[in-house]
Amino acid sequence: MNIEFNLNELKAADRLPSPSGTALAIMQLVQQSDATVQQVSQLVKVDPALSGRILRFANSAAFGARRPIADIQTAVMMMGMQTVRNFALSLSLIGSNSKGHCPEFDYEAYWSRSLAMSVSIAAITAREVTVVPAESFTLGLLSDIGGLALATAWSEIYGECLGMAEGKQLLALERERFAIDHNALSLMLLADWGFPTVFLDALKLSFEMKVAGLTRIDQFARQLILARLIGNYCVADEAHRAMLLPYLTAEADLHALDEPALLAFIDETIELWHEWGKLIDVKTDVRQPLKAVDTSESDLLGLNLLLVDDDLMMLARLSKQLAAAGNQVAVCRNGESALKYVIEHKPQLVITDWRMKPMDGLALCKALRASVFGKNIYLIMLTSTEDEDALVEAFDAGIDDYVTKPISLRVLLARLRAGQRIITLQNELEKESRDIQRYTAELAAANRRLKSMANTDVLTGLPNRRYALNRLEQEAATALRSNQPLSVLMLDLDYFKSVNDTLGHDVGDQVLIHAANLMRTTARTNDITCRLGGEEFLIIAPNTDGSTALLLAERIRNSIERNQPKGLALRYPVTVSIGVAGAMGAKPSWKELMKRADDALYLVKQGNRNGVRLES
Repeated sequence: MNIEFNLNELKAADRLPSPSGTALAIMQLVQQSDATVQQVSQLVKVDPALSGRILRFANSAAFGARRPIADIQTAVMMMGMQTVRNFALSLSLIGSNSKGHCPEFDYEAYWSRSLAMSVSIAAITAREVTVVPAESFTLGLLSDIGGLALATAWSEIYGECLGMAEGKQLLALERERFAIDHNALSLMLLADWGFPTVFLDALKLSFEMKVAGLTRIDQFARQLILARLIGNYCVADEAHRAMLLPYLTAEADLHALDEPALLAFIDETIELWHEWGKLIDVKTDVRQPLKAVDTSESDLLGLNLLLVDDDLMMLARLSKQLAAAGNQVAVCRNGESALKYVIEHKPQLVITDWRMKPMDGLALCKALRASVFGKNIYLIMLTSTEDEDALVEAFDAGIDDYVTKPISLRVLLARLRAGQRIITLQNELEKESRDIQRYTAELAAANRRLKSMANTDVLTGLPNRRYALNRLEQEAATALRSNQPLSVLMLDLDYFKSVNDTLGHDVGDQVLIHAANLMRTTARTNDITCRLGGEEFLIIAPNTDGSTALLLAERIRNSIERNQPKGLALRYPVTVSIGVAGAMGAKPSWKELMKRADDALYLVKQGNRNGVRLES
């Protein structure tokens, strides 16, 4: 289901990870052109925890300070205000998003992996200079922030997505459900927070894994790819690490790191990772096992099974008999090789002998039941004993059934048919569960689309009056918290009634669409352009005082006057009258702000029109 993704809608609903407290104050201060190091230092000192972490970061190997830095102002001066801003942003997001309402999203593993990547990219950029290591550290920490954002904004639906797909399948499912994937949303959020274009371009290339050039951006993208692999390696269990190592080795070759040098580099990174985890309260003892991949949903005409025995004659005879009965049979000679096979191939059923070396059947059962990929595999034990204590031990280890030796093929096939019925039932239940999840997700997506339609003007595609008033109230609350300016522009197309009266509503609609497009393209990125109804429009200008908003209004007025719609025999040229009003903090309120802008608009309409006026 294709729906339009609207970042402004999420911001208006306050459903995205966002900085708070000291971090927000630092971000707002650094945005000012006249901000000083001393002012930023004073803000940092207000937060003792942030102060300690800033000093630790300034003295870290990632930053590469040549001499110890002991005071905050020196640290801010050496690091740079933008680096301090980004670092404070990162810590704020960790502190406020260490847990959440999406059970399927592993918040601890997310931050642990993100920290491992940030430590890795800082060390890599210190070794191969492309960007400042201190700045790359923050990018690494927030490079996958889109996943956290989806888990925050749509916890239930995103949890279903995580349960239904892995890897690139997850990206496709995200695009289907939310009209955006977590990679694209990461880039959108980082751009909204003011990260440099070179960072965003390199991160995008690293997501696409298509780096062919030799530019600085290409080189930084390769470094991000390697850092992401190292981050995944840090949080992986031993089995997963063994599978990742070949990919790591191949990527490290591009950075002049042979395997011994790579392993030494990883060891150093892991040590720094643990140190940083203690410093910023991120757990680094998290380990993620390999996740199971869905098996075929086809009807079980025969079983895909694994036969494990150290007796070669037994293996040859049983495998031939089981294959003749219509099953697909693979064989292993001990528990260790069987465990590796199960990880890679996911058989539906395992038949294992008890007595084997070095890993026997009992240890294999325990290992499978303790893992994600082995919990639902049907296990049959081959044993020469019927001792009750031994059989109880085997069932406690996780077997589903057993067959005694010497083996009767007739009895074994009967046990397999019983196992087949259980496996078929499991597959049906899993399919029903996936269907329910899909229907629920589609219903949620339809509801979001209806909500988007309820907040969108059908003719112009701009947010409508309902959205405008809600968003203005939201921006007013933000301005109050941070004591920022806020301005609104009330716009009214001149002589619009004559267009409808003389040329008809179809031409009037063309004029409205033309004017709306000019307003949208002429306004700044952070401005919110809305249609209130008829020929009336509203533009919300956050963090903008009245005099600056007046300049914006004049630019829009001039754009509409100079770019007339083509092919329309209009009696009057299309022009606009604009009233502007500004507030600081809570004064005046957002309702009073709209009224003042409307009063200023009225005065323009009473005069010669085609003008702008700032309320007095």
